[in-house]
Amino acid sequence: MRIFLLSVVFIVLTSCGAAKVNYDYDDQTDFTAYSTYNYFGDMETGLSELDEKRLMDALDATLGEKGFMFAEEPDMFINIKSSVYRDQASGSNVGVGLGGGNRGIGGGVSIGIPVGGPKMTRQLQIDFVDSNKDMLIWQAISESPFREGDTPQEKSEKLQAVVDKIFSKYPPE
Repeated sequence: MRIFLLSVVFIVLTSCGAAKVNYDYDDQTDFTAYSTYNYFGDMETGLSELDEKRLMDALDATLGEKGFMFAEEPDMFINIKSSVYRDQASGSNVGVGLGGGNRGIGGGVSIGIPVGGPKMTRQLQIDFVDSNKDMLIWQAISESPFREGDTPQEKSEKLQAVVDKIFSKYPPE
């Protein structure tokens, strides 16, 4: 029984920390034609300078593993946008109800009381733009839990985990 409870707690904790990723892409694009990349020079990522460097380091490492090379005149440009927002976690309410009835007449009142505070979520959008056609060819938007008090090491690890999740389905099949 104890092992079962520990397993349930572990699953709940790990599932809460997972990034959710939505993808979209141009289905007419031959993604094997792309081998080089660079970042838009005028990107406004919404990240701090340190987090932007951490993210770009994670992207460079992951893209390198996938066979891409950084180039001054690339096949595609990468644009990054990020935002952090407070989200009241769904399912974190306690319901209180009161009801009554008599001879076919009834009534009731129900109130949802929020439990805990709002959760911080980071949304990260990564766009691949064909440099010759100036056309968006692939996009990933992730949402993951965010804590302001993380250490630099934790921030690097979390950003790398998000990048790994984002590129787990690239190129599209």
